Amino acid sequence: MKLKIPSTAAVRLLRSKDIEFFPHFYKYEERGGTTVSARELKVPEHSIIKTLVMEDDKKSPIIVLMHGDRQVSTKSLARQTGARAIYSCNPEVANKHSGYLVGGTSPFGTKKTMPVYLERTILDLDEIYINGGSRGFLLSMSPGVLLKLLNPVVVEVGIDG
Repeated sequence: MKLKIPSTAAVRLLRSKDIEFFPHFYKYEERGGTTVSARELKVPEHSIIKTLVMEDDKKSPIIVLMHGDRQVSTKSLARQTGARAIYSCNPEVANKHSGYLVGGTSPFGTKKTMPVYLERTILDLDEIYINGGSRGFLLSMSPGVLLKLLNPVVVEVGIDG
């Protein structure tokens, strides 16, 4: 059975820009994170890219793209962004900023335009898997798409978690 590709804001944006991507579906598990998607899709967790909605000390939202098997050093990110501090948003605030439910957040087609910070080592991968805007739905693509569409600030803030 072929699953229908959801018409999320992310998918609509990628199609409007003629970006090549491949859809991947998996059984979403609450709080399962990238460990579950990597297991279900049989790909390295390092190639699954998390879209994290965070805020600086002035409550300005940002997006951080990080490998699934790494964490963000918020102290290092704050230094590199010039903020006093960076915090994770609670899910309701993250949903409001992005227009997506946490667990289904895509960096593409967000409700609010936010600065994007991209972990540098993501660009070393041949292929990435990133959320397509719905829980249990990832898109595989070249990491170069992130540079082309999101105009990110490239940072080195990944730490082993």
